[in-house]
Amino acid sequence: MTDRGRATTDTALRVFVPLWLFFAGCVVAQAFDRVEDGRALVTMYCADCHAIGTNGESPLNIAPRFRDLHLRYDVEFLSEALVEGIVTAHPEMPQFEFDPDQAAAIVAYLKTLEP
Repeated sequence: MTDRGRATTDTALRVFVPLWLFFAGCVVAQAFDRVEDGRALVTMYCADCHAIGTNGESPLNIAPRFRDLHLRYDVEFLSEALVEGIVTAHPEMPQFEFDPDQAAAIVAYLKTLEP
C-alpha cells in the first residue's frame, strides 16, 4: 500500500470510527429509556382495564387510574410486587410477573404521573 493510500485509510478510520461509535451510543441510549419502556409495558398489559395516562377514566370502572396510585401506595414499593406477581382480591385481575428491569421501568413511568 502506498503512503497516500495508507494516509487515506488512516483519515477514514479517524473520522468514521468515532462517528460510528457516537451514533451507536445514541441508539443504545434510546433503547433503554426506562420511562418509555414502562409506558410501553403498561400500554400493552394494563390499558385494557386501567387509565394509564394523565387523564381519562379506566375502561373497567373498578380498576384504579394509574395517575392516582401514588395516593394509595408509594409506587416505589410496587416494584417487588410486579416481580413477584401482583395478586388482588379482584378475580378479573390477571396475575402479571415482570422481570426486575421491566418492574423498574413501570415504576419509573408511574412516577411521571405523580403531580
